[in-house]
Amino acid sequence: MSQEEFASSLVKTGVERLALLGKHAQALMQGYVGEEVDPSAFSETALKKLQAARILWRSDDQSGLKLSHRVRDLIAEMLADEKRRHVNADVAETLELVRNLVQGYREAQSRGDYLLAEQQQLRLTQEVDDLNSRFADAIDSLWQRLNSDFGFVSSLNDKIRENERAQKQITRLLDGMELIDFDELIQLVDGNGPLRKLLISQLQNQLSSHYTSLREVQSRLVQLMARFRQQQARSLLVNGMVAFLREHPGFQPGNYAKRSQVPDLVNLAAPLHPAAAVALDRSSESDLLAEWVRQLPRRPETSVVAQVAAPASWPEDEQVAARQQKLKQAVEEFYLQVIDSGKVISALEYWQNHQLPWDAEIWLYQVIAEHQGLPAREQNQFRLWQEESPASRWNQVYLIHDVHLQVAPTGATA
Repeated sequence: MSQEEFASSLVKTGVERLALLGKHAQALMQGYVGEEVDPSAFSETALKKLQAARILWRSDDQSGLKLSHRVRDLIAEMLADEKRRHVNADVAETLELVRNLVQGYREAQSRGDYLLAEQQQLRLTQEVDDLNSRFADAIDSLWQRLNSDFGFVSSLNDKIRENERAQKQITRLLDGMELIDFDELIQLVDGNGPLRKLLISQLQNQLSSHYTSLREVQSRLVQLMARFRQQQARSLLVNGMVAFLREHPGFQPGNYAKRSQVPDLVNLAAPLHPAAAVALDRSSESDLLAEWVRQLPRRPETSVVAQVAAPASWPEDEQVAARQQKLKQAVEEFYLQVIDSGKVISALEYWQNHQLPWDAEIWLYQVIAEHQGLPAREQNQFRLWQEESPASRWNQVYLIHDVHLQVAPTGATA
């Protein structure tokens, strides 16, 4: 695009956006005086144009339409409205103004001057919106730079300089965001609900969105820089080859496929591993396939493998199984004695009288497990209850001290 075409396009865009300001001046001024702009005052097409021109903006999906800080500053400059005119875009100065407005709002409320308090709250809302709008516009300008200046430079040095400019702008934005101390704001607003929602909830959500956008910008910068370096390396390789061919016009590439030793630069292709599969649908090759199958080595029998591997593990397994079987038999004898006597027998006393070799806890656990393992009909023929006590006063864990077993009377259930 030539300089004249660029200037013509710039003039055309400027005229269209100034015409938008003039056409919707009434509704825009109502938004300047109030807190938000009424979206019903615009058609759907006009609303899209105003947002595309960055005259109106939304901080998020739940908030209403608001004037951008640049348009607000332009109107304040034309009206000589010193209360709303920003001399610069310093974040620290804006935060100091926010502190003064909060103090003025609280003093007006304490005096009962609710009209002044409402005006202070309106100005405070506009200041916070302007602060968020400045961050959003700065991030948008970064995206514009990535899609224009950064993407169309011709040399690596220019690309590095554009990258440094973008990184410095990101650093300035991050430094500005770090000036916003939410602990200080929480103490400043104290228990006031509207101020807490404006300066804590909304501002924190909007700053989180700005941080996310900046991370995306940095990721895009790194990606574009890496891609440009790849393109630069390929361009250098091509330019070097062109220079070599100019110096050696008679150069003819050799047939590397016929060489026994291929240069490493050429031998970069990964080896091919062709896949093969048996064609089962070809009946003519069934005899050959059957012959191949017969030639396959046979796997050892399972029983042989078991005979080879078992001796190392059988002795220990047999000992555990035998010990478990003895414990089960002892419990069955205990149950038989209960049936023969027809009395209540303590499992712990039985364990002590017979001097059984197992631990008392294991013995009681096996007695309970044996009862629970019986069918429901056989369980009803016994009555089992436990001597237990809580482990402490502060939990519901119970410790079992003994188990008593009795044959249930006829007609009774456990």
